[in-house]
Formats: sequence, structure tokens, C-alpha cells
Amino acid sequence: MKVKYLALGAILLGALGLSSCKNDGGKEKADTATVADAEAEYAEAPVLTERQVATSDSVFKALKAKEQLADDSVYTTPSGLRYMILKKGEGKKPLKTDAVKVHYTGTLPNGTVFDSSVERGEPITFPLNGVIPGWTEGLQLMQEGGKTVFYIPSALAYGPNGAGPQIGPNQDLVFEVELIQVNPEE
Repeated sequence: MKVKYLALGAILLGALGLSSCKNDGGKEKADTATVADAEAEYAEAPVLTERQVATSDSVFKALKAKEQLADDSVYTTPSGLRYMILKKGEGKKPLKTDAVKVHYTGTLPNGTVFDSSVERGEPITFPLNGVIPGWTEGLQLMQEGGKTVFYIPSALAYGPNGAGPQIGPNQDLVFEVELIQVNPEE
């Protein structure tokens, strides 16, 4: 299998996949029974700051205004990854040990694009356990054919080191990701 890697050195340590929680009117509602396990694994993970919550809320509010969504719920995992499903997939769900083929656009919260396979016109394939933790966790929540926007707190992105000239230290990131295929034959 031929594997292409994300630009900007995105191949960092992967994280364990987590179940998601739906914020339903201020109450967290578990999607699966493994949330307790995930919470235990991330017991010492940094919680979202008020600034991160406010910033991600404004990102999702702008997205809601732009997209015509049947469900505009914002979900938050125990690790602090926030996401909104633009299109629900119907295919396979990847495991952290799988390779995935995706189209994506990565932006800073202010909308500045720093990387995009969509703009390059070519999807990318990579091992899911070889990217930033927010990607490893987030893509395991998707199914083939799905499209999701992830707000990735800096602790699940590049942390205090940043990555390249456009992603500074402790920078939160936003990714719109379409999961094309799990374990593609290339």
C-alpha cells in the first residue's frame, strides 16, 4: 500500500480512539458505554478553557449559518475534541490501526487555511495512528462517506511546539474532513 503523509509534519503520535458525547441542552449524553474508559484514560487531559469553548462556539455558529444542516449539534468528547457532523457516513468506521483516505481543509480558528488536500485536488492516505491525536480520535468517530468539522484544541494538535510557520505554539485548529475510505488499496 502506498501511503501519503499530511503536509506540515502532521505525522505525530496518535491517541486512543474515544467515544463521543452529545451536548444536549447543557447535559452530556453518552453515545456508547466506553465513555467511562475514555474518561479514565484522559483523567489528566487538559479541559477546554473558556476561550477555547467561546472560539469553537463561534466557529460552529459560522458553520451553521453557512451550511444547511438537518442536525447542527456540536459534540464534545472527554478529551475536549469538539465536532459537528456535516454529512453522516454509511460505510466502515476506522480503527486507530487502520489507514484512511481523506479529503480535508485545515484552518486556524480565524479561517486562515494552512493546508488543504481539497485545494490540491488530491485526497491523501495515511496511517491513523501516525497523525495528531485530534485526528486519530476524530476519524474513529466517522464512517466512510461522512464529512465532519473538528475543532481540535492545541493539546490534541501540535501543543507547545506548533508546526511550521503557520501553526504557532498552543494553536487550536479546525479541520473539515471527508472520510473517503478505510484501508484503501492503492
